[in-house]
Order: sequence, then C-alpha cells, then structure tokens
Amino acid sequence: MKILVVGLDCAAPELLLGDERLVNIRRLMDAGCYGRLESVIPPITVPAWMCMATSQDPGSLGVYGSRDRVGRSYDGLGLVDSRSIQELAIWDQVAREGGKSVIIGVPPGYPPREVNGLSVGCFLTPDTTRGAYTHPAGVAGRIERLVGHYPVDVKDFRTRDKDRLRDEIDVMTRKHFAVVRHFLEHEEWDYFQFVEIGLDRVQHGFWKYHDPEHVLHEPDSPYREVIRDYYRYLDDELGSLLELLTEETIVLVASDHGPQRLDGGFCVNEWLVREGLLVLRSYPDRVTPFSKLDVDWGRTRAWSEGGYYARFFLNVEGREPEGTIAPSDYEPFRDELKARLEATTDPEGRPLGTLVFKPEEIYRAVRNVAPDLIAHFGALSWRSIGGVGYPTLHVRENDTGLDNCNHAQHGVFVLAAPNNPVRGEVQGAHLLNIAPTLLELAGYDRPPSMQNRSLVEAGGPDVGPDSGDSDDDERTVRDRLSGLGYIG
Repeated sequence: MKILVVGLDCAAPELLLGDERLVNIRRLMDAGCYGRLESVIPPITVPAWMCMATSQDPGSLGVYGSRDRVGRSYDGLGLVDSRSIQELAIWDQVAREGGKSVIIGVPPGYPPREVNGLSVGCFLTPDTTRGAYTHPAGVAGRIERLVGHYPVDVKDFRTRDKDRLRDEIDVMTRKHFAVVRHFLEHEEWDYFQFVEIGLDRVQHGFWKYHDPEHVLHEPDSPYREVIRDYYRYLDDELGSLLELLTEETIVLVASDHGPQRLDGGFCVNEWLVREGLLVLRSYPDRVTPFSKLDVDWGRTRAWSEGGYYARFFLNVEGREPEGTIAPSDYEPFRDELKARLEATTDPEGRPLGTLVFKPEEIYRAVRNVAPDLIAHFGALSWRSIGGVGYPTLHVRENDTGLDNCNHAQHGVFVLAAPNNPVRGEVQGAHLLNIAPTLLELAGYDRPPSMQNRSLVEAGGPDVGPDSGDSDDDERTVRDRLSGLGYIG
C-alpha cells in the first residue's frame, strides 16, 4: 500500500481542523482520524521532521537545533545537515523491504539524501543554481525544465515589504506543488513525502494581522486574511494531489509544530550578565551578538545560545577549557539555574511561565554535546534573545528582525487510510507515533530503533518523551538560519 505524507511546516490545529472551507482537509478528516500532534522538545523544524521520520527524540538523534556544539570549546557550534542524522528513517525501512521513495524538502535535506528513489533538498540548500541539490543529480534538470529556477525558500521573511513577501511565497509554493505533482505522476514510488515551508514563512510574516490577541494586532490591515487565504490555497493544492492517487493510498497531512503569537523577546545573555553568571571583560556600548562579546571565561559559569528557544551551557572544570564549576557542584548549580530561570518575569513583574528542561529527563538517550538546560520562555510566547547591550531584559522585536509568531508545542495531523480502524478525533498523539503508524498501515515491519508505537495499536498513542560543500555555502546557510530566527 502506498503512503503519501503532506508536510505543512508550522500548520496550526485550530486553522487546519477548524475551517470548514478547507474542503479537502474535511474529506480526509471524514475518512479517517485527526487531532493535535505533540511535537518534540524543542518544537523546531530541525530536528522535528527527522524525529517524525525516525520515531526518535532529539537526544537520541544527537541533534538539538540547526546548530549544535561539536565539541567542548566556546566557539564550537556547527551547522546541522542531512549527514548529521544517521538513524533509520521510514523511507529506509521501505527500502529495506524493496520499496522506492520520493523525498522533497524534508529538513535537514542538504546535501540531498541518497534514498532508494529520488530526493530534493530543503530550505537549507544554499543555492539550487550551483552544486547538487537532488539525488540523483540529474533530477535537478527535470525540475528546471518544469518550473525554471527552483526556490527552496523565500528571502528575508522578516521584511517590512509584506507585498513582496506574500507574492514570493505564492510563487515558491506554486513551483513546489508543480514539482510534487510531476513526481507523483511520473515517478515510481511506494513512499512519498514532501514538506512545504511556505506556511511557516507566511505565519512568521503575517501572524499579527491574523491574531486578535497579538500585542501588535492590526485589525484593519489589508493583510488580515493572508494567512487564512494561504490555508485555502494549500487545500486547493491538496485536492489536486488527491486526484492523482488511488483509493488504496494512505494519506497523512501533518505539521512538525504549530504557531503561536510572539509577545516579545527575553534577553538571555543580558540576564546572565546581570545575574553575575556570564562575566565580560568589557561591556559593549551597543547591542552585540554573543559570538562577538569579550567573555572572561575564567569567571563565567553559564552562557546561552539564543533563538526560538534557549540552550544553556555550563562552564564545568575538566569539561570546558576554562571551567569554573566543580563537577561536584554541577548538579546543585544546574538545579539553582533551572529554578532561577523558571522564576523569570514579564515586564510587569508577573511570572513569565518559563519551562526549563534537563535533557536526560526528556530524552531516551543523550548523544553528542547536549545543552545542560533547555528553556522555553513564556512556554514559547517569548523568544530567546542572545545578544548583550540591551537597556532592558524584555524587547518587543527580534534580534534578527521582525517576527510575528513563535513555535507552539502542538502541531496537527489528519490521517486517512482504507484499513485504518481509528476514526474521528484522537487525543494524545505524538510526533513519534507517526512513522510506526504509517509502517503498520502499509504492511511494513517496524524497526526496533523506533521509540513510540503506532496510533492504531491497542491502547492508543504513547505519551512521547518529553555543513555545506564549501565555505561560501556554509556562510550562506548560516546567514539564512540567522535571518530565519534559528540563530539568535
């Protein structure tokens, strides 16, 4: 039985499931099951899509974001790419049993994955006009003949030029779906998955016009319907895909996480400086990124990497080059820092509602160099700001530019399959349930490496555990990640 996975990055449960005008989504809901889909911690594009594909949490994959520490140095952050994740994914299991797959835009998808079938790179691809971004390499020529230049992303979604942003997302998405339809029709496949990044971009760019509770909401804006219009457009495109399928095809529409309003940013390293935990030889006279600060490591106990969420690293004797925390003091200090972060407040002095996690308590395993603590400020209604030099701890706008929303812990799924015994709304579904569910419905074996069970097994769902080829390519990807908000 064939499987089609339609990935809508950052799709909102209330919008995808609650709008009756989305007639093709309603068709799938009526034919199967659906509900909120709990994401991993942290709920971000990288690594969430690969957590779904492997049914393994970020700690087990050893990937905690778009950039991770590659060693214990103070500047050893490296870009995550497709080679960073070696665990068996659902398309690998399909290949082991003789099936072919088409994988388009699934992050991290650059360099292109060597699958039994074909693959097309994701938004982390530096430039589709040079270098290989498809496997086999000749697939790129087919795409160019079909749509011309193939955009993997839009430029600068934090722009004030909303007309340009809306129009570029439209052009990009139409090209994406033209390519998807082409390969659905003309390629041999047993498993087909693509991820449309345009939904994430349109929500980051236009959420304040959509959400009446947003602190910067503009109710009379000409952009107030841009997000809902885009959902309706995606529904039309979904309908065009369903027309190409047989009734025996399993269809999943899913998101890696959801969106929510962004109330502002919390300046994490500024806070650490004021708390006496991050010590500078000289305080900057203007807002300065962390990487350019003059840090006195011999007196520093903790520092943070900003972004949609915060990662905190402790300066431990014998572990970091100039460690200041004795190993025997590590756990007491980590507990103290966790409590202090949980006690952070908003500009009015009210509890911010910050969630702080120890990796070993939320992951089945902890591989590579994990953060010592992970923090979701205001349960992700506040972004983590990494620079220092701000007059206050709370800022209204991003350190990387305009942004209207942050990520939410719950995405969404709709699953229709002729042999699916589960109907209607499902409670408690987790991102790690997805791969085992699809394999079971399609008649494939479930590899033992997958952590969660199928949604169709008796008892229902588990509760899930809470670099380019050249310097120029790496610089391009770093700049893009910074502009997209993954680097703060």
